[in-house]
Amino acid sequence: MNAAATPLRLSVIIPCLNAEATLGEQLEALAVQQWPGWWEVIVADNGSSDGSLAVVELFAQRLPRLRAVDASQRRGQAHARNVGAAAAEGEGLLFCDADDVVAPGWVAALGTALASHDFVASRYEIERLNPPRIAASRGNPQAEGLNPYTYPPFLPHAGGGGLGVKRSLHRQVGGFDETMSVLEDTDYCWRIQLAGTPLVFAGDAVVHIRYRQSLDGIFRQTLAYGEHNVAIYRAYRDRGMPRLGWMPGLARWAKLLLSCPTVLIPGRRSRWIHQLAWRLGRLRGCLKHRVSAL
Repeated sequence: MNAAATPLRLSVIIPCLNAEATLGEQLEALAVQQWPGWWEVIVADNGSSDGSLAVVELFAQRLPRLRAVDASQRRGQAHARNVGAAAAEGEGLLFCDADDVVAPGWVAALGTALASHDFVASRYEIERLNPPRIAASRGNPQAEGLNPYTYPPFLPHAGGGGLGVKRSLHRQVGGFDETMSVLEDTDYCWRIQLAGTPLVFAGDAVVHIRYRQSLDGIFRQTLAYGEHNVAIYRAYRDRGMPRLGWMPGLARWAKLLLSCPTVLIPGRRSRWIHQLAWRLGRLRGCLKHRVSAL
């Protein structure tokens, strides 16, 4: 950013639903961030019934421009992010999640990137908040660049908990799609890119990501991801996404079933459960949306 330029006014937006156990760590990380210009933090509460709002109050003195807004009218991160964005006073919107932790310098790095580009994404780090077996089960496709979309090959994307976007661009595309319970961030990235604005990777802006820790949590979350990947395929196959046939999916099922014995190996169990849930989710999505996308 040009030293003579006036720094962007930034609004950090955190969607929150019953995040009492983790929100304090995220706010603690934000409390030590620095930015040469004006910036604020908005917690968009999606209807928490725990002590999340009390945690926000605890940080009121350390983050003078910290406030909570009511985003309980509709459940979902998409709605919470949109409500936070509507309340924001900054020119740049920085999104992070209540169960992750931004690294030192995140606000400055993402804000600087956003001064030169209209749409930017953070680097993800997965070792700090996850035991090795959980980190290995998911991997980190956003460690060295944007998250590639490979099945079928399409536009890159990035997780919603680390995006930066000009407020005017967010409004131009209508914000996040509130009908989507998951993958609303993938859809958001694609709509913005298809409208003509590239997504730029800001490698100096790091977010420590927290994955689901239990096998049940991994299974349920990945099942939803698999199903909604089919839904998003159906929505974008007429917008440039290549068509899928049955054979690639059947080959993936065969590979998964042949690797079934690895579920007995503790160090590999989480990854196999993740892959099984993904395949079952896609199967359920195919049946629900009547489309071939195994």
